[in-house]
Amino acid sequence: MSHGPILALNQAPERAKCESTLTGPTMAPASDPCSFASYTKCATKHLNLTYHVDFDSHVLKGKVALTVEVLEDKFTSLTLDSRDLKISSVTANGQPAKFSLGPQHSFKGSPLEITLPFELSRGQHVILEVTYETSPKASALQWLTPTQTAGKKHPYLFSQCQATHCRSMVPCQDTPSVKHTYYAQVSVPKELVAVMSAVRDGQEADPQDSSRVIYRFRQPVPMPSYLIAIVVGALESREIGPRTRVWSEKEYVDRAAFEFSETESMLKTAESLAGPYVWGQYDLLVLPPSFPYGGMENPCLTFATPTLLAGDKSLSNVIAHEISHSWTGNLVTNKTWEHFWLNEGHTVYLERMIGRCLESEQFRQFKAIGGWKELQESVNTFGANSPLTNLVPDLNEVDPDVAFSSVPYEKGFALLYHLEELMGGPEVFMGFVKSYIQLFAYSSVTTEEWKNYLYTYFKDKVDILNKVDWNGWMHTPGMPPVKPQYDTTMADACIALCQKWVKAKEEELSGFGGADVKALSSHQVIEFLSLLLQEEPLPLAHVKRMQEVYDLNAVKNSEIRFRWLRLCVRSHWEEAVAMAMQMATEQGRMKFTRPLFREVYTWEKHRELAVQTFLETRSAMHPVTAMLVAKDLKVDQTQSTGLNRPLSPRTPACSHPLHTHTPACSHPLHTHTG
Repeated sequence: MSHGPILALNQAPERAKCESTLTGPTMAPASDPCSFASYTKCATKHLNLTYHVDFDSHVLKGKVALTVEVLEDKFTSLTLDSRDLKISSVTANGQPAKFSLGPQHSFKGSPLEITLPFELSRGQHVILEVTYETSPKASALQWLTPTQTAGKKHPYLFSQCQATHCRSMVPCQDTPSVKHTYYAQVSVPKELVAVMSAVRDGQEADPQDSSRVIYRFRQPVPMPSYLIAIVVGALESREIGPRTRVWSEKEYVDRAAFEFSETESMLKTAESLAGPYVWGQYDLLVLPPSFPYGGMENPCLTFATPTLLAGDKSLSNVIAHEISHSWTGNLVTNKTWEHFWLNEGHTVYLERMIGRCLESEQFRQFKAIGGWKELQESVNTFGANSPLTNLVPDLNEVDPDVAFSSVPYEKGFALLYHLEELMGGPEVFMGFVKSYIQLFAYSSVTTEEWKNYLYTYFKDKVDILNKVDWNGWMHTPGMPPVKPQYDTTMADACIALCQKWVKAKEEELSGFGGADVKALSSHQVIEFLSLLLQEEPLPLAHVKRMQEVYDLNAVKNSEIRFRWLRLCVRSHWEEAVAMAMQMATEQGRMKFTRPLFREVYTWEKHRELAVQTFLETRSAMHPVTAMLVAKDLKVDQTQSTGLNRPLSPRTPACSHPLHTHTPACSHPLHTHTG
């Protein structure tokens, strides 16, 4: 692929030397199996978006002007990605251009083929203007009715473009190998507020309609299409730092301001590790409960699930993760989704380095132990021979949503930690990570380019690097070839308590008491329950006694509650089934929702209930969540390949209380963290 248009602004000569070894005759340009766009022929430099948000018909009526740089001579046509878009016209430099939509692929959408009315040569620019409308079932968007919001009065819209959904709201080169700036103006009903993954640039009355207002946004830092994001709702904000506001419906805003009050110190710590924060503003937005991920690192505006609002700031590591993406992911980006571990492995590494600075090295080690367990769980779920457990999977004809798991996060982290140990410890290895970020800033990278630079940076340790089992780490399914020896100081109490429960006979249950967990932090209680989930199911009398002495049913922390309910269902505690189904449906974070549904489905007696609950609540779910839970529960056999999404009605017919909230990247079971 021609790198011309998307090279780093601070290109060092070393990079050219490093690349020449990659792009010789044997190495074809990295092609993106998840995109139809002709990004080797041309590259988008800027997008100018105009949206009219229509809550009645659940569509965005839009116009996008793409400034495209031509990368070859005799250029007369190009292909953009699109999905379920209704295209009404295309112009090139103001002249009408011929266009056609190719056949629809099950998850890639339809190629939008455009023929220019003139010929261009390499180095020239063309402005393509596409007028279009999104579909009510656009996979990037979730339209919530007022009953699905906290305030119950106004509708709400949010987007989630990662990995390949931007094409359902903008015709574009929907590949992370292309980066561009953007500007947007968004018309919304005047009682609502719009925010985007960009710097706010003012608002004005809509000259076409006095009941509406136009919000403007600019994003001056080049970024990939999957980071375009929009939210429209009855939003309020609070300032919580010199460059941070927290946004949400008013019902959540004060809780969110408290929960995320440490954001600025995390940002400063990240800057001390990785270099200056280049995006200007760092705002946080707490979404309704159906948001499918823990967090999503949209630039200038991190999206977060309300399941992080634990009341004690204990789940703010998700925010450290999203902050870290400002460098690894947003500034240096995986060139295709097959290299997703470059985004997520480095981000988990940085997130845990922030934890090391703000807490301790023992805390970082403790978090790494938990991550190894998440990895083990993903490998168990996919199967140890599944090619989707490779660090660098082949995504040819694979929907990246189906491939999503904690593998890129935790196998990626484990590799980086292994290299840290080999290369001389955290300070030495963090020096490499910072240098890698500076060198590849504003560009997109493959695993081979990363590895080449690793060899360049540690040129005096090449003999050690050559002993690494690269094939075992990168291209082999299952658990990594090396298990790091993490410091267990903070985990020892969790291990001891877990083993005490596992070994206890029924007559010994009276020996447990509330004091067992009093000295444990919420992080350690999570670890204790995670360890129990790796054991054979406990006898029912054990979990009933655990509830008596620890009263875990009363705990609001979502990470604790999620594991506790899974434990209860596994031990066949009837009372827990309804609570597990309630948690699975009252929020939609896939990390929680999918395993809870799977757990109840696995108990044959309640399999029908799991399926029935899903069918009743599916219309209120995010489209990606609904598609993946349907796969998990083997609903819609015709669509069990994962290549089709259930076309669930997007208007919830259901008034289930939980449809009041919504779901949300940050972590694997994200099942990301974004």
